[in-house]
Amino acid sequence: MNLTEWAKAQGVHPQTAYRWFREGTLPVPAQRVGPRTILVNIDANAAPEAVGGLGLYARVSSHDQRDDLERQVARLSAWAARIGSKVVRVEAEIASGMNGARSKAKSLLADPAVTTVVVEHKDRLGRMNVELVEAALSASGRRLLVLDDGEAEDDLVRDMAEVLTSFCARLYGRRSAKMRARKALEAAGHG
Repeated sequence: MNLTEWAKAQGVHPQTAYRWFREGTLPVPAQRVGPRTILVNIDANAAPEAVGGLGLYARVSSHDQRDDLERQVARLSAWAARIGSKVVRVEAEIASGMNGARSKAKSLLADPAVTTVVVEHKDRLGRMNVELVEAALSASGRRLLVLDDGEAEDDLVRDMAEVLTSFCARLYGRRSAKMRARKALEAAGHG
């Protein structure tokens, strides 16, 4: 089975699966057989062994988004059930993504039974510096799994968005920072 088919069957974005292949963290054996073809060697009935205990994390910024929080948890739980992996912890909270004052995220990241932290979008874990969390998890033999890695933007554009978000948060308050950063990117022609 090719890598894209395997990723879709596991509920993982194909770009995430390809990144895992490049980094050597793909939970199944795979090999490149052509310039654009990667074949996954897997028993069709086997669940990925390296995933281990999943920790599902969902977050929204304000109380009026509580329904979205429940939908995030439902989608994450459905994905985990579909791949048949063991969920050891589910955390959902209403908190800003701009600072570290998130007790449920901290307890999820500190739990040694959680070998894979699963979020729907990277910005649910944090607005900036998620790569640092990912590196810390990796250093302890764990990983971050982003189900919808739709942020396949150019690195420079992503970095510019983070800087704009940070500046807007200082100028206008944290709540409207992302919206103002997005408008600035659209005005610059990158949105």
